[in-house]
Parts: sequence; structure tokens; C-alpha cells
Amino acid sequence: MLDILKELQTRREGARMGGGQARIDKQHAKGKLTARERIEVLLDAGSFEEYDMFVEHNCVDFGMDEQTVPGDGVVTGSGTINGRLVYLFSQDFTVFGGALSERHAQKICKVMDMAMKVGAPVIGLNDSGGARIQEGVASLAGYAEVFQRNVLASGVVPQLSLIMGPCAGGAVYSPAMTDFIFMVKDSSYMFVTGPDVVKTVTNEVVTQEELGGAVTHTTKSSVADVAFENDVEALLAARDFIDFLPASNREELPERPTNDPWDRIEKSLDTIIPPNANQPYDMHELIRKTVDESDFFEIQPAHAPNIICGFARIEGRTVGVVANQPMVLAGVLDINSSKKAARFVRFCDAFDIPIVTFVDVPGFLPGVGQEHNGIIKHGAKLLFAYAEATVPKITIITRKAYGGAYDVMASKHLRGDLNYAWPTAEIAVMGAKGAVEIIFRGKTPEEIAEKTAEYEARFANPFVAASKGFIDEVIQPHSTRRRIALGLRKLRNKQLENPWKKHDNIPL
Repeated sequence: MLDILKELQTRREGARMGGGQARIDKQHAKGKLTARERIEVLLDAGSFEEYDMFVEHNCVDFGMDEQTVPGDGVVTGSGTINGRLVYLFSQDFTVFGGALSERHAQKICKVMDMAMKVGAPVIGLNDSGGARIQEGVASLAGYAEVFQRNVLASGVVPQLSLIMGPCAGGAVYSPAMTDFIFMVKDSSYMFVTGPDVVKTVTNEVVTQEELGGAVTHTTKSSVADVAFENDVEALLAARDFIDFLPASNREELPERPTNDPWDRIEKSLDTIIPPNANQPYDMHELIRKTVDESDFFEIQPAHAPNIICGFARIEGRTVGVVANQPMVLAGVLDINSSKKAARFVRFCDAFDIPIVTFVDVPGFLPGVGQEHNGIIKHGAKLLFAYAEATVPKITIITRKAYGGAYDVMASKHLRGDLNYAWPTAEIAVMGAKGAVEIIFRGKTPEEIAEKTAEYEARFANPFVAASKGFIDEVIQPHSTRRRIALGLRKLRNKQLENPWKKHDNIPL
């Protein structure tokens, strides 16, 4: 019996070494952790339970039958983050470059199936050279099996991808279908075809970093959500991030004890709006002064910064925050900001996370480029997302809410539950000057100025909308947190269902 136990221990130690010490050292030399080290940082100490440690590939071509490594390039299992169950897989670059084989894919599918069965988040730590070429179509079939599970899990359990090395070819489509993607600067890459193929086909010369690095995907393409400096920073952020999310679409929101009073008065908000309507202010300040303990986890901070999306807590319970940012393009809605916010709103709705919207929007961005690139359809995505959402929706208009953008930003007409305005709010079809120049075309500059002042006095306030019931209350800025907290309490048992359908047809 002791000999058998000793053999088990020996086999386990061998499996834990992956591709061997030399390859582990090479991984460390690149500034990267190994697959198992990443799991240790991500999960609560001692909570990891591994599955399929001894699985080996079944390929016999190209001499592969003589090259087997227990685990086959991916570590899979379950554990806890701050006491809450998660399932995960961590690709091991020291074993065949983390390349995906048929058995490798089966291991990933097994933990995804388990997560779906019990209702727990799935976290993927990606570090792979792609499909294992020696296996041919079998490895491609493995990818497709993973893709299918990504789709079925969407909206059922949260899916988070951490790109911690290369992720190329078909491998990119699994993270792309997960809910959020974190990347690591200078060591993680995502592209369908690498720089060499790009040069051969299009004659464009580009580096890996420029083509598909963390900065590229968090600023230009919006493929990824946040870029971190190193593996440890990304993994610790993932721990914080998962804390905001429910375990599944069947579970209640997580609650964290807080000492921040729900009725805290924030006097500084009474003076946050500048006296000059064209002067910006930082919406981040308003958000942090409203939520619990100023704790706000922003999504895609470097992409479309004219709109802010992220998670916070009110009375210890998670809320999704969407806010126009006057500091960037005056908070205007454009193609990128509409897509960014629409996807975020739909995630919140899928997992019953209430949405708090802060509105200061002058409208949609004009321009030939915007029109030719489909601002109509992309803007409609955000409208569609808000209109379809059945979760509690609380909206605060702080300053401008002009034109169709007023409608889109969680207005009462899109089933907003509680729509508040600050006394500084201006709700109108457009700004006073533009409106007067259309209505009184041909008048003298003096007459235009007079009519502009008259229009401002008539419409540059929240009371016209309030008189029609489109605004539930004009509130004092300092009481914003209190109003939101009370509103969320009232709406906790909200029931609202959309008409039965197989699924909707959002304007993609």
C-alpha cells in the first residue's frame, strides 16, 4: 500500500513539473508565471482541487506517441475566490507551447460543463500557441467543442478570460465569446493571423504588440477590457472583479458588508457642475462619491472614454454604472461608446445586476465618418439594450440630455424605473443656440441672442420634463446616493418580463 501511495506522489510531482524545469525557467525569464503559479495567486490558499492531472493526448502521428506529458498542457479544476466557488483552466506553455489537443480541449469542456451544472463562474487563463498541428482536424474539433460551450454558458454563468501569453488563430474566438477579457502588457497577444502571415498576404510590417498586444486591444479594437502590467496584477484584479458578479443567472447578487452609510450626504456634489455650460467636469468623481467606499471597477477605461462603464456597490450590493464623461468629447455618444455601453448593459441585464445611469450627453456625434460607419445601427444597439433590460434601472440627469441621446440613456420612455434630474439638468431636443438658429432662421444676431435667452429660460431646466412626468423628481445633488439606495431597496423585488420569444434580433 505504501509503495502505491509513493508512486501516486511521484506521478503527481511529475505532472506538476509540466514541461520540465528548463521550460519553467524559460517562462520565468519572460516575466511570466507558470500555469500552476497563476492558479495559486488567483485562488484562495489551499482551495484548488485539480481534475484530470494524468490525462495524456492520444495522437500517434509525427512521433507524438513518444512524447506524452501528464496533464497535456492545461491544468483544470475548481477552487474558491474569497470563499466563492469558481471553475478554471490554466494553459501550460511549458508543455507543447500550451497547444490545444483533443484531450486538452476535453479537459476544458469538462470544467465548463461542471460550472454550468452547479452554477459557478468560469475563468480561463490562456497561454497557448494555438491548435496542436500534429493532431490536425482533431484539435480543430476540440476548439469547436469549447466554442459551443462558451455560447451555451453565455448569460448563464459569468465567463472571464485572462490572456497571459500568446492566443492566436482559432484560439482567439473562445475568449472573444466570454464576458470579459483581461490582458497583460508586453507578454500577451491576440490575433487571428500573426505578423509573418500579415506580411506575406498584405505586405504590412507590424510587430506582435502593435498587431494584437494588450494596449492595442484595450484602446483601438475593444477586444479586451483592461490591460495590466504583469501576471500578478492581472490575477489580483480578477479576484476583486469576480467579487462583483453573481455566481450564475440563478443566484442572488453577492453582498459585502460596508460601513458607508446609505444616506450619506455628499455636499461637494452641489458644486460639481461648473457655472459655464461648456466647461467639463470629471464624471468619475461623481461616481466615486456616490458608491460604497469609492470602490469602482471600470471596464474598458482606455476605449471610448466618452462613456464610463463599470461595477460598484450600493449598500454592499453590486450595481452596474453607465455614465457619459463630459471630459471626453463633451460626453457625446458615438459608434464606439454605443457598442461599449450596449454590451455592458446587456451583461448586467443577463445577470440581474441593477443599472445606475448618470446622464450628461449633448447628443450623437455628427460626421461623415460616423454616418458611413453605421452610427445609426450602432447607436441603436445601446437603445435596444436599455429598452430590453428588465433589471432595476435608475437614471440621474446631471446636466445636458439632448435629442435622441436623451431617449437612449435609460429614459423613462425605455422603462426607466426611477428617473431623477439635478436642478442643473437641461432636457431638450438640442442646445438653445442651435434650436433658435433653426426656428428663427434669417433673424438678426441680436434677435437670435434674445430668442436664445428666451429658449434657455424656457427649456434649459428639468421642470418641463418633470411637468410631463418624464422625470420622477428633481433632486438635490448631495442626496444622490440616498435616492439611489432607497430606489434599489424598493426595486429589489421588481418583476418585469418581455414578451416570449426564442431570442431577440439586436441590430448587430
